[in-house]
Order: sequence, then structure tokens, then C-alpha cells
Amino acid sequence: MSFRSGRHFLHVPGPTNVPDRVLRAMSRPTIDHRGPQFAELTGRLLTGLRDAFGNPDGDVIIYPASGSGGWEASISNTMRPGDRVLMFDQGFFAQGWRRTASAFGLEVDLVEHDWSLPVSADAVEQQLRYDNGAEPYKSLMIVHNETTTGVTTDIPAIRAALDAANHDALLMVDAVSSLGSMPLEQVEWGVDVIVCGSQKGLMLPPGLAFNSISPKALRAHDNASLPNAYWDWVAMRTQNQSGFFPYTPATNLLFGLEEALAMLFEEGLYAVFARHSRLAAATRAAVQAWGLRVFCSDPNAYSSSVTAVAVPGGVDADDLRAVILDNFDLSLGTGLGKLQGQVFRIGHLGDINDLMLAGVLSGIEMGLRLAGVEHQSGGVAAALEELASTAPTAPTAPSRPRADPQRIR
Repeated sequence: MSFRSGRHFLHVPGPTNVPDRVLRAMSRPTIDHRGPQFAELTGRLLTGLRDAFGNPDGDVIIYPASGSGGWEASISNTMRPGDRVLMFDQGFFAQGWRRTASAFGLEVDLVEHDWSLPVSADAVEQQLRYDNGAEPYKSLMIVHNETTTGVTTDIPAIRAALDAANHDALLMVDAVSSLGSMPLEQVEWGVDVIVCGSQKGLMLPPGLAFNSISPKALRAHDNASLPNAYWDWVAMRTQNQSGFFPYTPATNLLFGLEEALAMLFEEGLYAVFARHSRLAAATRAAVQAWGLRVFCSDPNAYSSSVTAVAVPGGVDADDLRAVILDNFDLSLGTGLGKLQGQVFRIGHLGDINDLMLAGVLSGIEMGLRLAGVEHQSGGVAAALEELASTAPTAPTAPSRPRADPQRIR
């Protein structure tokens, strides 16, 4: 297409659509990051982030970085050279975290795993009970919602497995594609470090990474001895107490973060989660009506933020994505790692509503036809029926109060 009318449909599972409110906030003039106005902004942001992470009395660190930087920070602040860590091969991003750990000289036990399934608590408990290394595992690193596969792992069950095995390993969780889209309760779930990025459920461009940390993780920092300067939690916490950072922060992204948090709390976090759950269910209804396969093979582990769709044998998923992009200006996620060409991924997270999803699914259904992919019609109709039959109501929220959007502002 030489000319594209209307707006581009960006529905990869991150970066997501940036709301106009957030774009306008980021367009404000840059302010002095050593001045009193900025210090007040920092205080508001940390308050909102603590609530978003479910870590109301803990510490959240904000870095000018991507989620990969958040991985590096989580490791360099808690580990020592040669420490043993336990990971499961959940997907492309779990492998990325493993590579980061290995680059720091950690001894990584990577357990083979079926990418279409969540990590089971039984598998974790078994690994921990038979932890026969000279030194016990210092950390268990788990991806909450694997963006590669659309598979969600039950983190409270993983915590229970650690406790049942009476193991003292830190529980470290990648929540890059779940924060702001799916329930996440750090204190309630007993998570020691959560790693996240700005470009998915928080509805921002890439450029901010987060570590949300527990008191146990802070104690681990006292004994950590990996190289650490830029990522140092202590330097960040010390400066944050007065509202500042040890180096130049991403000021205008922080303006956008304040607006994004306000939007989440205005809607209500549990209403946000319910909206994502409805949209995910409608997406799966469309996929199943087309006669295609949702890659996640455990219905209890379906992701609320991304659905990976397996294409029929002999079809290159990237060729299908190209047809859809060229004809309908709709971007879908590619298959990553060993799923390259075998799946396409539909991002249904962030600033998205029923009608936007209907447009996405319409583009896919038309693209399947144009690309000559064998399928059945009626996927969009099935999704609309799913949306029409489910009222957009929020589930019961926990007793712990959430942030007041006016306080975030």
C-alpha cells in the first residue's frame, strides 16, 4: 500500500498502543531533574508503582532501560559469582534471562520444558527437593506470562512449592507482559524481585525498566558481589528518598508513566484485569472458530495479554503476517525462537477496547482468506458473540486499598 488511510493497528504484544493522554503528557517541556517539581513527581510515581506491583510498603526501582536491563539489575544486585540458579525453558524470554545470568558467571540449571504448558508447582518442588549441588540454589527465576507462547504460570503455586520444599531460594519473576494486564500481588504471592518494562501493560514506549523488591531481596543485596554500578539498588534507593536519581532519568517518559498510572487507577486495576480477560476470551473464540489452534495447550494457563496462534503445516506464519500488514495496516507479533514461522501472536493488552479488538480480528480473518490459509469463516462473529454475552464487570478486588488516581497525579 502506497497510501494508508486511518490509523495503524499495532497489535504485537509490546510495544503496545500509547494512549493519546500519555503522548500528550510526554510532550510537556522537560523540567530540571534536580528541582523540587521533579522530586514531587518521583514521590507520586513510586506511590503508584508500589500499588501496581502489590508491594505497598516496599521498594520499586525505575531505570532508564528496557526489560533486559531489569533482568541484569535483578541479578547484579542479589547474586555472587558462581551462584547456582534454577530456571525452566518456558520460551524465548526465559532463555534471554538465562543468557543474562550466564553472562554474569552464574551456574544456571535450565530445566527442559514444553513451551505450550505452564511451569508446574510439582516440577518446581521436585527440582528443589533434589537440589544436591555443593551450594544450594540461590534463586528461582520464573516468567509469569511468557510473551512468546501466551502461557501464564501460577506464581502463588510456585511460591507454595518453594515453601513445601523448605527452600530459601529467592523467587524472582519476570512480569514484563503481565503487569497492568493481569493480577500481580508481590507481597501476597511472596515474590522477592519482580522485573518489568514500560512498553506493555503500562502503555508507554520502551525505555523504562523496573525492579520491585522485597526485604529478603534487600538482605541478599548485602551479600551480593557481582559488578554493579549503573544498576545499584542502594544508590537508587538513597537518591529516591529525596525524590531524585543518581543519574539523569528519562524525564518525559516519567511524565507519561504518571499519566498511565492515573489511567489504570481511574479504571480500577481489577476492572483493567477483567477487561483484558474478556478480550482474551473473545480472541480465543475467534481462533477456535477459524479452526486454528491456540498454542497454549492448558486452558487454565491462557494469557490475558497475548494469544499465540499456530498456523497449519505448510504455512509460513510470517508470510501471513506480511499479507495482513500490506493489506490492512495491521501489525501482529512474529514467532520467536523455535516458533519462528509456526505461530503469529495477537497482542490484546494495554489501551484496547472491544471495537478495537473486533477490527484486529476482522483484519486477521480477511488476511487468512487473502493468503489462502485453510480455515473456517465466522471467527469474528464468534468473538463478537463472546463479547456481547459477557458484561464488562470487575471481579472482587482485594481488601487492600489501591491508589487514588488523584494522588498519582
